[in-house]
Amino acid sequence: MAVDTLGLLLAILVTPASTQDRAAAPRLPRKLRATSARPRHVWADGGYTGHPIDDAHKPGLRMQIVQRLHTHTLTVVPRRWVVERTLAWITRHRRCARDHERHPTHHAASACWAMIRILTRRLTK
Repeated sequence: MAVDTLGLLLAILVTPASTQDRAAAPRLPRKLRATSARPRHVWADGGYTGHPIDDAHKPGLRMQIVQRLHTHTLTVVPRRWVVERTLAWITRHRRCARDHERHPTHHAASACWAMIRILTRRLTK
């Protein structure tokens, strides 16, 4: 999932559980380029380090890995909580709380509909 700094959904890629995030990660920037968003700086989780991610870089795109702190206390790490917060917003919706969908594109559409609902509620308040 790619979100902006406010946690608003920019692109989503749904893969089977048998696919590692690191293996599918180079496909997400391609999906992101298909939208109107043109990020210059990307923050990624520590699990996205390695060969496939390094190959996905393009000139002008700066990628920074945000590492988890190895303390045994609850600590908020800057930039790491943004995607987690967006996932929490989306999973509040019934269709996204569990794996009801059988096809990955249906699940991605459900997440997009959930985000549309979140944004329209914010606009109408």
